[in-house]
Parts: sequence; structure tokens; C-alpha cells
Amino acid sequence: MKKRPLLDIRGLTRDYVGNALFSRPHVNRALDDLTMTVDAGTIHGIVGESGCGKSTLARIVMGLDRPTSGEVIFDGDAVFRLNDKELKRKRRDFQMVFQDPFGSLNPRHTVGRIVAEPLHVLDVRPGRAETRDKVAAMLESVGLTAAHAERHPHEFSGGQRQRIAIARALITEPKLVVADEAVSALDLSVQAQVLNLLMELREKRGVTFLFITHNLAVVDAVADMVGVMYRGRMVETGPAQEVFASPLHPYTQVLAAAEPSIEKFGRPASQQKPIAAIADIGVGCSFRNRCPIAAARCAVEQPALRTLSPGRQTACHRAEDLLPSTQPAKARRI
Repeated sequence: MKKRPLLDIRGLTRDYVGNALFSRPHVNRALDDLTMTVDAGTIHGIVGESGCGKSTLARIVMGLDRPTSGEVIFDGDAVFRLNDKELKRKRRDFQMVFQDPFGSLNPRHTVGRIVAEPLHVLDVRPGRAETRDKVAAMLESVGLTAAHAERHPHEFSGGQRQRIAIARALITEPKLVVADEAVSALDLSVQAQVLNLLMELREKRGVTFLFITHNLAVVDAVADMVGVMYRGRMVETGPAQEVFASPLHPYTQVLAAAEPSIEKFGRPASQQKPIAAIADIGVGCSFRNRCPIAAARCAVEQPALRTLSPGRQTACHRAEDLLPSTQPAKARRI
């Protein structure tokens, strides 16, 4: 019997209505019938260019925004069917690490107070001494010291502030942590330290991470599974290393080709079709105007996410043309 996923997202759609001056209201679709699952104890990456709906997905998973349609089922409970009291109790099991570590930490509060803040969602709040001990243990688990609890955020570097944000997210011992561009603002060396920390926390504490980023190299280094998003839809899913070693969707190929690499230094950039008029919502493939292998079918029929090989899914009518004959092994590096 297959184990139930920790996070089950079903047919998620999110529309925003825009009201421009001198024109009729128009609908902007941030998420378009998105379906995916995240298994417990894994790091599940979500990649895509800016504006594809990654952050909207993160906010909805966290219950900070409501979908137009669809469901988010976390640990067996439909998040948007819970009342306020039930949702507050559930929040101890899922927390979030934001992109800007300085902007997400209150500069007026000490680190100890910041890290302890999520404990208010617990049914039984620990006493002052127990809270101090929990904060000290959590700071030490992310590579800081108990003495840092008395300082303020401005006294730390960017990497240290992100460690504080991670400690705050883990203080309630959650099952899921949503990391939205958690390392994109950090230097490369600091990125590696934080990524190693996330992998260590997954191994030691069994924390599940939904890791959202635009950086393919980061996901390739740490993620077990990956979902590639384009204009609010999931266009490819599968084991991270397999997806980037042999993409089965033209958009994933474009992302992989654009990733900086020493092997590609000095080579001319691949030629791509210019972006034409934006495709209508729900009509044909949204990537067809940029796709080098688009066919007539792509303009009238929206491709569904389908299984092409064990563990691999893609939303492309011509994905069979991209199937590799062999798939080379690839070492994981940070």
C-alpha cells in the first residue's frame, strides 16, 4: 500500500482581477489547475522563472492566501476547510522561511524573542525557563550559540540571519518547512552553508522541505524531487538529478541551457524564439510561442501532465521526441 503524501495539492487555481484605468477588468491567473504531492522526509524543489507562480503557491500552502479553486491537503486535513482555531493549531506543523532574512525579522526584538515567537500556536505554551532552553537548543542546532539570543538581527551577517529564520521555523518542530527563495540573497559560500544545514536538518530531524527557487543548480544539489513551473502550471516533475540531466519538456531545456556552467564558457547562447503574444488562459500550450518544437496541436490543445517514464511526468505533446536513449549518472555537489 502506497504511503499517503504529507502534502497533497489538487487542482489549485488562483486568479487575481486587475482593474486598469480606462479598460475593463481582466483576470490574471497566477496558478492554473496545479496538482502535485510532497512525500514526508524529502526535499521537494519548485523551480521556474520570476512570475511563474512559485511564491503564490507558497502563500497558499501556508494558508496565507486562499485559492480560487482546488484543495491543499496537509497531513490528511484540507487546510481551507479548517476553522480559525483548527488552522491555528495546525500551523505548528508547517512553517515558512522567507527570502529576505532581514525583512522577516523584527529589528526591535532580540533573537531569543524572535525564535520563540511561533510557540504561541502551541496548545500548552512552555514556561519562561523552558522557552529559554528550547531557543538555546534550536540556535545551537543551526550553528549559532545560546549567547546570540540576547542580540538583535542587525548584529548578524546575512547567512546568520537566515539561520535565525530557520531556527524560528523549526522551534515548533514542524513536519513541513516552506523555504521561498531562502538562499537567493546570500553569497555563494553562505548559500552552500545554509543548504548543507537544510540537508542535515532533514537527516537528523526528518523535516520535509518545499524548497522554492529560480536557481536550478541549488535544486539539483539538494532536492530529491523537483517540479518545474511555467505560467502557473506544472510542466515537468521527477527526481531532481534525472530532470536536469535529461529534460523532457522544452521549457526545462531552456532553463538548463541558461544555467551558468564552466563547461559552457565561451560557447554562443542557444537561439530561442522571441516571446510572442501571450497565450489565452486554458487555450493550447502556454509555452508554444517560445517552443522550438511546437506543432499545430499545441495551439489548440492544452497538454496534460502525464507519465512518460517511471517517476517522470511532463506536460508536452511532443515529449517522446525528447526522450534520451541513455541517461548519464551525475554526481551531486554543493
